[in-house]
Amino acid sequence: MRLSTGRHRRTRTLSIAAAVAVSAGAGGVWLGLSNGGAQAATTTVTVSTTAQLESAVQNAAAGTLIQVRAGTYYPTTTLKSTASGTSSSRITLQAYGSEKVKIDGSKLPAGSWLTGIYGSYWTVQNLTFQNSPAQGFVVTSSTGGVFKNLVTANNGDSGFTLRGDNTVNNLVQNLDSYGNYDAAGHGQNADGIAIKFGSGTGNKVTGARLYNNSDDGLDLWQFSSPVTIEHSWAFGNGKNRWNDSAFEGNGNGFKLGGGGVAVAHVVNDNAAWDNTLNGFTENSNTGAIALNRNTAYSNTEAGFYFATGKARLARNLAVSNKGGLDKLSSSTVSAANNWDSGVSTPAFSSTDATTAYGARKSDGSLPATTFLTTGSTTIGATMN
Repeated sequence: MRLSTGRHRRTRTLSIAAAVAVSAGAGGVWLGLSNGGAQAATTTVTVSTTAQLESAVQNAAAGTLIQVRAGTYYPTTTLKSTASGTSSSRITLQAYGSEKVKIDGSKLPAGSWLTGIYGSYWTVQNLTFQNSPAQGFVVTSSTGGVFKNLVTANNGDSGFTLRGDNTVNNLVQNLDSYGNYDAAGHGQNADGIAIKFGSGTGNKVTGARLYNNSDDGLDLWQFSSPVTIEHSWAFGNGKNRWNDSAFEGNGNGFKLGGGGVAVAHVVNDNAAWDNTLNGFTENSNTGAIALNRNTAYSNTEAGFYFATGKARLARNLAVSNKGGLDKLSSSTVSAANNWDSGVSTPAFSSTDATTAYGARKSDGSLPATTFLTTGSTTIGATMN
């Protein structure tokens, strides 16, 4: 593995765990590798073996850049770090250049997470986390995290999890999370993304595809601060794809709370289709959830189920949901949705979802599609 020293482009080969500092010479930068020491500049670590990856994550400190070369890596213990970066000296874990990297949990002990981050100001990007016996990627009590262009697939519990108090200003962008299933719970726990059991403002999910998970696409159970969800798709969740005779998966697209908390999440320009329960549901969250320009199509139950709370729904579109257009309480504010009086339902350009499963754009954003688009500038998801 190699550690680049920055401006003079000198390179030294060192043990990642070494508690030393390297001088780049007069006028150069200092690179500290001890967990306790402050770092003045980026320490670049390039890894190409599983052992190197495990050591790099364990020994990361503020300013560490971990670049992972192409291949599939099989950790034998959870990739775990309690280190934090700072707003100006982040910790970064990413693929090397445009190389394809998979981190595979199939050799972990039963019940183990694949990855656990317990620090702040991490950037994790352009990586796949798959086949964990439990959760794929868990972030606890993080401030300022950026988790971008990730895949969390076929894990033994939720693919991606944010949790804990002091979970503040985290961005989850362009996540693909699919095929997650908890055999021990007969599918009742594995969501595409779970933001649960915590609090903290400024958290956002954007550009996600959450599909074919045993439980829900997105679940905000007992997260007591507002979360913003935008430009994301949840589909095909809750189906028994694992031939589990005691299957208990739910199958909501977007489950927006529950567990006795009242919180006003913000849900804009998302789409939910082909889920086995509801497209969008409050899950007994009595807060004033704001839902604007979302589309629910061909879900087994309601498109929008907000039967007990004080949600605010505007310019949403519900079509061909088998449980009806909507189920709203008398406290719900509903205006300019296609089920409201005098609002017409625009025709979809396409109801063929094939392109929605396609490759993402080069920057990681959602694939171009005409599926569920209408050309309307006033109602329904834009699908971009």
